[in-house]
Amino acid sequence: MESRVVVVHADVDPLKGIANPGPHQIYKNPRVSVENRELRTLRSDDVRIKMTYAGVCGTDVHLVDTNPDTGYIRCSAPAKIPKEGRVIGHEGVGQVVEVGSQVKHVKPGDYVTFESIIVCHYCDECRRGDFNQCRNALLLGLEEDGLFGTVVDVPSMLTHNVAALMKNDKGLKAAACVEPAGVAYVACQNTHLGAGDVVVVFGAGPIGLFSAMLSKVVFGASRVYVVEPLAFRRNLAQKWSDEVYDVDEFFDHGPSSIDVVMEASGHMDNVRRVFRRLNANARVALLGRSGEPLVLDAVDHMITNAVSIIGSRGHLGGAFANILSLCQNARIPLDDIVTKVLRGPGELCELLRSPEKILEENCKVLVSFDESRT
Repeated sequence: MESRVVVVHADVDPLKGIANPGPHQIYKNPRVSVENRELRTLRSDDVRIKMTYAGVCGTDVHLVDTNPDTGYIRCSAPAKIPKEGRVIGHEGVGQVVEVGSQVKHVKPGDYVTFESIIVCHYCDECRRGDFNQCRNALLLGLEEDGLFGTVVDVPSMLTHNVAALMKNDKGLKAAACVEPAGVAYVACQNTHLGAGDVVVVFGAGPIGLFSAMLSKVVFGASRVYVVEPLAFRRNLAQKWSDEVYDVDEFFDHGPSSIDVVMEASGHMDNVRRVFRRLNANARVALLGRSGEPLVLDAVDHMITNAVSIIGSRGHLGGAFANILSLCQNARIPLDDIVTKVLRGPGELCELLRSPEKILEENCKVLVSFDESRT
């Protein structure tokens, strides 16, 4: 079977003098293209999926965008781009068309959404239940070929049946957004967000908006403030925020008493600037990746007030089941943040060649691979 896929190629040129370079220090000159690829024989634990919708993540954009100062890609998340290129994409929903011989929990005809972290189940972290920190994890669309294709093969353990969301197109679009919502859900858990907390979210991209939505609707925050430089994203955030600020406006006039910070923009200096406004026992979650260093000049404030900073990655450990239940019961309208739907691999490839249009003119972009829906 043949599939039309969106692939990124890049030159390998590691920066000299760095012991363990990240992707943003290894890969230069990214090129994105649409290719026809013949699918291999389906492995026993895999499922073959006819994609319906796939979501474009900031990580996908950073894979194909370059830092003008260095010439390297912006992506600092774990990634491997082989000679034949990487099929990207790790968010989406599609219909099962074939299952491997060992697959029992889904069948042809089922609609499924996907986790994006392939775990080993054998390392110490996995055996402790810390699947998001699996020592041998591989990331879909970054270290293994992903979902930007008309037909794709994925490990069956990543799939979640979304039959309950199949009533209409709105439900399918919501199903395509479960993965980033799961990331936000885990961040809320990691910060022990609870009733009465005052929350500040930096960055009103998809994960930032879902962090605000979940803080308000599910975890019981008393007030939620969102900080975002782009006006159209501030407008989107108003529904889930008590107040929305531009960056300078927030630091000039924003709240001075904060319990939880979600840093989803990747601009680490936000943490330094907000730090002295944090209450005793405040919690800071770092979600946005940029490769920037985190510099603090208020360490005494951190020690005296028992302020915690935690990195937050992933969506495993039950977040998917909870997000799907919330969607099925109309508690969280995940599709509200969708601002554009593209038609097929060609339009997606074209947009990825102008990454600034995704980051500056949109929030969540979906691509439809189902011709009946375009």
